Amino acid sequence: MEQIINLTPDPYDVGVRLDKYISEELEDISRSYIKKLIDKGNISVTSQGNERRIKASYLLSEGDEVRLVLPEPEKLEIIPENIPLDIVYEDEDVIVVNKPQDMVVHPAPGNYSGTLVNALMYHCGESLSSINGVERPGIVHRIDKDTSGLLVICKTNLAHQGLAQQFAEHSINRIYSSIVYNHFDIDKMEKDGDFYTLVVNKPIARAHNDRKKMAIDPDGRRAVTHIYLQENLKENYAYVKCKLETGRTHQIRVHLTSINHPLLGDPVYGPKSCPFNLKGQVLHAGTLGFIHPRTGKYLEFNSELPEYFTKLLGRLK
Repeated sequence: MEQIINLTPDPYDVGVRLDKYISEELEDISRSYIKKLIDKGNISVTSQGNERRIKASYLLSEGDEVRLVLPEPEKLEIIPENIPLDIVYEDEDVIVVNKPQDMVVHPAPGNYSGTLVNALMYHCGESLSSINGVERPGIVHRIDKDTSGLLVICKTNLAHQGLAQQFAEHSINRIYSSIVYNHFDIDKMEKDGDFYTLVVNKPIARAHNDRKKMAIDPDGRRAVTHIYLQENLKENYAYVKCKLETGRTHQIRVHLTSINHPLLGDPVYGPKSCPFNLKGQVLHAGTLGFIHPRTGKYLEFNSELPEYFTKLLGRLK
């Protein structure tokens, strides 16, 4: 069964390539898959009341409306693996899991086993949404390999379409915990209840000198992170929570680095050496909230900090 997603670009999207815009709005639909959809005529743009097929290189104009028709996908061929899952919630439409650090979300070249998707295929069989094709069944968003915490996976295409729309609209509630370098100066922060807070509003784009990295770029996509200081720790570290207003790739990592508070253990955006023998950045997706695509009710889930995180906090308090 075909699925339809409608997107309305913001004024700051004017001049952005169509395939780039869609890949960043629907964060887990790959650019190569978008190009295939465009080539097949499954993506159109309506401008001034006229709907037309376009090329991937089309530059968005003011007032454009983008329409995606996602076809019935090919049969899934991921190899199921009996990997334990920490299931926080499950019903006929969605499953919320607590991903451990050091687990890749979906298969990719050179890494086709041991992923969250392999585990989901074993647990759910073919009861996963198929919108993203054979390599990413059920996946509507993702977190980095070395980031732990909550993800929602779609078991039906109805759920996938509904949640993809919420991610595109940035209405999903996502809060992350992290330990970062350097104390915060509370005199330069606003007081919000029991916490001092600041907002980082800096656009993000692919780094020009390294396509695997993201960077602050005035021509990039709008990116906003709300940072809540939990505590300044010993040895010039700090414990913070970050609430995403938008959800760009590596957003928290790039934003915190841009204000001189890189994530502890981040080998890409932080110092190359780490004194605590960590596996990667100290970042945990602890809160996830969304509107259930079938019932219309708001659901929110919370995950306790992983053991390595709490031990490190105890050491630095």
